[in-house]
Amino acid sequence: MAVLLIGTLDTKGIEFQYVRDALRAAGVDMLVLDAGILRPPAFPPDVPREQVFAAAGEDLDALRKSGDRGRAVEAAARGAARIAQELYLQGRVDGVLSLGGSAGTAIGTAAMRALPFGVPKLMVSTMASGQVRPYVGQSDVCMMYSVVDISGLNRINRRVLANAAAAMAGMVRGMSAPTTDGDDRPMIAATMFGVTTPCVDAARVHVERAGYETLVFHATGTGGLTMEKFIAEGQIVGVLDLTTTELADELAGGVFSAGRDRMTAAALRGVPQVISLGALDMVNFGSPDSVPEKYRGRLFHAHNSSVTLMRTTPEENDQLGKEIAHKASAARGPTAVLVPLRGVSALDREGGVFWNPKADAALFQSLRNWMSPDVELVELDLHINDPVFAEAAAEKLLRFLGRD
Repeated sequence: MAVLLIGTLDTKGIEFQYVRDALRAAGVDMLVLDAGILRPPAFPPDVPREQVFAAAGEDLDALRKSGDRGRAVEAAARGAARIAQELYLQGRVDGVLSLGGSAGTAIGTAAMRALPFGVPKLMVSTMASGQVRPYVGQSDVCMMYSVVDISGLNRINRRVLANAAAAMAGMVRGMSAPTTDGDDRPMIAATMFGVTTPCVDAARVHVERAGYETLVFHATGTGGLTMEKFIAEGQIVGVLDLTTTELADELAGGVFSAGRDRMTAAALRGVPQVISLGALDMVNFGSPDSVPEKYRGRLFHAHNSSVTLMRTTPEENDQLGKEIAHKASAARGPTAVLVPLRGVSALDREGGVFWNPKADAALFQSLRNWMSPDVELVELDLHINDPVFAEAAAEKLLRFLGRD
C-alpha cells in the first residue's frame, strides 16, 4: 500500500513534508516525485526532477535557462504522467496525491488522468472551486479546495492537508475491500439528462433484468466524453444513446458540448447501439447573463439560477438530424435510431414550454432524408418519457445483443 506524492519540492516543499509525515503517521508508504525546476528540493525525493523531465524528453538545464514557465509545466506534466503509469504497472503505487496552484494542479492531474479508473486520485488545489474540467477530464480525479493558498503552513491549510492525507489513506486501504456482486456482468452505456430521466431509468431497469450492468452518463459534455472513452477502450457491449443533447450544445455554442467526435466510438468499434433524440430541443448555458448576445430574443427556460436552456430552432434541428444520420450511417455494428414523435424531452410535450411541432418536424424529416437504409429508423407515436418508448429502446438493443 503506497501513495505517489507529486509536487514541486522547490516552491511547496514545507507543505509536501507535512503531507508526507501525515501519510506516514497513518501507516501509508509513499514515493515522492519532484516536479520542481527552480531551487533545490526541500528534501530528497524518491523520483528526482531530472528523471521526470527526462521522461518527457526534455533537458532540465536547458529548460531552466530558457525561462519558459509554460513549457516547463507542460514537460513536468508529461514526465509525471509517464512515470506514474510505469510505477502503477510495476505495482509500486496504489494511489496518487498532489497539491498546488494552477501549475501544480496541471502537473498532478496529468499524472492522475494517466491511471485507470478506480485508482485513488486526490488533488488539493487552489483551483478546485472553479472550472475544473481541464484538470479532471474523463477521469475519477477528486478535487479538494485548499481554501487558502498553499504557501506556508497555517491553521487553515494544516487542517486541509491533514484531511487530504487521511482521505488518501482511507482510499488506498479501501482498495482491498471486496467489491459488490455483479461486477462480471457485461456493461451497457446510457446517456441521460434530467428531462429524459424517466425514459433512461425505465430502459436501464429493463436491460438489467436481462443480465446487464448499466453505466448511466450525465450528458453534460464531460459525461458524453467519458462514455465515448469507455466505449473506445472496449469496456461496453451495447449503447443506449437516448440523450444526444450534447450535439446541440456543440452546434450552438452551449456549455455542455462533448466535441465533434461525440457519437463516434460505438460506430467505429461496431458496438450495437440504439440512438434517440433526447433533449435536442435545448441548448444549455449558465446564468442568464452568460447567453451570447446573438441569441437575445430566443425562447429560454430557467432550469435554475445557474442553468439557462434555449429552445432549438427548426434550422438547428435540421442540422442536428443530418449529423445524427451521418454518424449512425457510418456505424460498423447494428444501429437503430428511435424517433419519439410526441416530444424529445420533459419540456417538449404538448403544452410544455418547449413544445414546438415545427422544430421537431424539421429534426424528424432531416433524419428521414439522410439516414442510410442500413440503419433502422423507427418512428413511434410516443413521447420519449413514455414507458412504452423506453421498453422499445431496451428491447431493440437486447435483440441486437442476441437477447430476445
